[in-house]
Amino acid sequence: MLEDDTGLVLGVSRSAGNRRWIWRDPRLAEADNRLALGLAQRAAIPELLARILTARGVTATDAASFLDPRLRDLMPDPSCLQDMDAAAARLAQAVRNREHVGLFGDYDVDGACGTALVCDTLREMGCTVSTHIPDRMTEGYGPNTAALEKLVADGATLLVCIDCGTAAIDILNGFHGQTDVIVLDHHKPDGSILPKSLVVNPNRLDCTSGLGSICATAVAFLTMVATVRLLRQEGWFTDGRQPPNLLKRLDLAALATICDVMPLTGLNRALVMQGLRVMGRGERLGLATLSSVAGVKEEASAMACGFALGPRINAGGRIAKANLGLRLLLSDDVVEARTLADELDSVNRQRQSVEAGILTQAMEQAEQQIEDGHAVIFLHGETWHPGVVGIVAGRLKERFNRPALVGAFADGIIKGSARSVPGLDIGGAVITARQSGLLVTGGGHAMAAGFSLTNDNAKPFHDFLDATLSEARALPVQEALRIDGLLTLRGASLEVASQLERLAPFGPGNEEPVLAISNVRCVKSDRIGKDGNTLRLMFQGEDGGTRLKALVFRAGDKPFVPLLEDRTMPLLHLAGHLRVETWQERKNLTFFISDVSAA
Repeated sequence: MLEDDTGLVLGVSRSAGNRRWIWRDPRLAEADNRLALGLAQRAAIPELLARILTARGVTATDAASFLDPRLRDLMPDPSCLQDMDAAAARLAQAVRNREHVGLFGDYDVDGACGTALVCDTLREMGCTVSTHIPDRMTEGYGPNTAALEKLVADGATLLVCIDCGTAAIDILNGFHGQTDVIVLDHHKPDGSILPKSLVVNPNRLDCTSGLGSICATAVAFLTMVATVRLLRQEGWFTDGRQPPNLLKRLDLAALATICDVMPLTGLNRALVMQGLRVMGRGERLGLATLSSVAGVKEEASAMACGFALGPRINAGGRIAKANLGLRLLLSDDVVEARTLADELDSVNRQRQSVEAGILTQAMEQAEQQIEDGHAVIFLHGETWHPGVVGIVAGRLKERFNRPALVGAFADGIIKGSARSVPGLDIGGAVITARQSGLLVTGGGHAMAAGFSLTNDNAKPFHDFLDATLSEARALPVQEALRIDGLLTLRGASLEVASQLERLAPFGPGNEEPVLAISNVRCVKSDRIGKDGNTLRLMFQGEDGGTRLKALVFRAGDKPFVPLLEDRTMPLLHLAGHLRVETWQERKNLTFFISDVSAA
């Protein structure tokens, strides 16, 4: 039994959905909290922050760099990446000779951001740059011969593939000896064989950089750093030539790192923190315009990137023109930027509608697969749009805490996307399945992957996944909710919420703290929003005085909502996120509810 001085017993408490609440780290249950108190004193930070940092393995020595990571302290030497020096030398040659460079980027946020970063930088240094983002429906994932030949025909003497290319061995080898090719990627290779190109990828088997958790845009950023460094060493920046300001392009690295769900620790954390500061200055017209169109009112944040900007940039590649996001990121024309932002906003609404229709069917089928004893969820539908299956897979993974693969079936082929849970490498499983002949194409990384297969192999592929990722059967349908700290209603204040903001940005590897608030009653509840699926609440403590506003999103999916709307106002325990919201220059306190338990 685990009891805090607020009286909340976490070892017993379960939500209305029978979800367990546990401490994120058992050390926080120790009566004297020796580690946390020592950290608070040495780092001169509030005890609540110290307790949360302690649970995340941050020591007193590391606390300052965690709370305020500086890129110059965490920036690696780009040369640690295999093939980096050769790639930088070829790019420097392109700059010196003012070559025409063709960029081929993936159709997601990482691909768009990485392509924009390289394009922007090379153009500033005098290169002519052409870009191509493939159409998901007609071209599929990765480089294709026709698109690369078109770039060459347009004058490109150097091709650069961004966020793709590692697995395109046959296609890229077709250009060997004709046109130089550089690959800037982070996806796992299919073994040790690589294209006969310069492949800068921290996940290639012979790369010892230790940077396997960075996204392709971060690889592109490091490549531009190496290229500019080499040009500087050669004395290129003389006679009035100015080196490009690479730091002002960190907004792209931040957006891509967040949207590609990279762990927000170490270098990634520094890139995101610095990048969000750049983004907050509003200097990139496209992002500033998209923020306005999306209704982002707060300062640049990981949440705004992940839930407002990223989905809209992705929407073009999912169900519309694949290059809309890249064009917006590169735009320096006010009218064009507004037109593109409006179009992406509209396309994103279409995407949400398409997704909702598929999700209802997918949820029902996934529940049946779980009941049938499958370790992994694998679904496909003939009318399902291939542009949203990755999002649906992500929602299934969240709902059932299992690896989920969702595909669209057409012309005898199932093409889809996979999402996984921590500890189960879906990318590795997909690559092995491809090597075994079960898939036509397949690749990815630990948390996400893409694949295609014939319909005849659907059952054998599912059987293979069940066997390869059999540990998933032992996972609870809902992962236990890990609590970082306990508060009374009176203790939930703007000051505490402001302290928690110092731990941001939040994401994998640095999740937003989950706090439990004990013994409260819901004294008011309203359904708000166009669809009435958001619940606005007011809670009151047992003292009858202190009150706290709260919100529940996607209320229709939450099994605990009846407790909140119970007119008898039972005593409750809440779990969720305490945040500061700014509205019309006023700061307000809101508790975003993740779960509820009867007291």
